[in-house]
Amino acid sequence: MSRRRLGYLLKHANLRLGELTGPALEPYGIDGREFAVLSVLGGPGSLSQLAAAQRLGIDRTTMVALLDALEGKKLVARRPHPDDRRKNVVELTDRGRDTLEGATRAVDGAERAFLSSLPDDDARRLRELLERVV
Repeated sequence: MSRRRLGYLLKHANLRLGELTGPALEPYGIDGREFAVLSVLGGPGSLSQLAAAQRLGIDRTTMVALLDALEGKKLVARRPHPDDRRKNVVELTDRGRDTLEGATRAVDGAERAFLSSLPDDDARRLRELLERVV
């Protein structure tokens, strides 16, 4: 039965999670992909465009388009890399940090809602198992 296949289950779980996170992010004017970029950039230290793309597992062209959109929303700023002027460092603006903070709370709530049908121990274990697989 195809409903028992891992690919089917992961795809539909991801679709269901997206149905919750999409609306949760709407008030912040970003989508899930933009949230992922902000989350990576919001970590410790500065990242080049290429390093951020590699952490997210996306190609450079896609990263440039995402950063262009986020820069247009005044959530990120690019500046020349201090050691290699051929590279750009990308950092969150103050507005980007505020957006990330609120969006993180919203996504946390959406994830809690997604996992609400599971006992807490099962939800925690699911996260742990997915982390191991990924």
